[in-house]
Amino acid sequence: MSKELEYFKSKTDMIRRDIITMLGEAGSGHPGGSLSAVEILSSLYYELMEKGDKFVLSKGHSAPALYSILADKGYFAKKELMTLRKLGSILQGHPDMKKTPGVHFSTGSLGQGLSAANGMAIAAKYDKSDQRIYVLLGDGELQEGQIWEAVMTARHRRLDNLIAYVDHNNLQIDGSCVEVKSLDKIKEKFLSFGWGVFTIDGHDIKSIIETTRKAWQVKGKPVCIISNTIKGKGISFMEDEVGWHGKAPSKEEVELALKELKGVE
Repeated sequence: MSKELEYFKSKTDMIRRDIITMLGEAGSGHPGGSLSAVEILSSLYYELMEKGDKFVLSKGHSAPALYSILADKGYFAKKELMTLRKLGSILQGHPDMKKTPGVHFSTGSLGQGLSAANGMAIAAKYDKSDQRIYVLLGDGELQEGQIWEAVMTARHRRLDNLIAYVDHNNLQIDGSCVEVKSLDKIKEKFLSFGWGVFTIDGHDIKSIIETTRKAWQVKGKPVCIISNTIKGKGISFMEDEVGWHGKAPSKEEVELALKELKGVE
């Protein structure tokens, strides 16, 4: 890992502050799954991704976390974050590659991102490119049938330039994943389809980076990194609360959350 953990802490705190403030301003959006994905996205965009690599946010409702990073990296002005979900904004509620600089694929309808990532990975193979393709899936999203068609395709095409992360926070809009439609043994499912599989703490930057580099060494098959996370991570009253899947914080809740993140001078 080339950067110090303090560097990543400053970035993840910034992203969490941005998520809270932009959702508070928009009055709608998805804080829970945005906050749970912060460390995975930070590891990718501030350490792992190289020029030409592509990323697909299959769980598109977590777009605020991605937008914060894209603004920080200069794809668009930071002030645009406060226009999230507003008429005429370049920042839609879900990523739109035609409107937002830096977005590699439009997502929103769950279950389709892995198929898109497969296409990118196949194209890179045809081009004999060293390009890597990363995709972030939600655990609830794994209930979509198209995911498993794409899982079979990725293995059949031996897409070892494809790495999929599962943001495994155990909650979805209507309750726990177990209650809605149990995912049972995710690791065994991917293994049975012939993928390489790692399981990590999805909030541990060092583990995410080191495990991804191990995934780079796997040849002849795609890799899934099951990342155990906490929905609403970083905000005490949002953590592991299903009610924060798709509800914006009030003005008072924004202030309380920012104080927790030490974002208020």
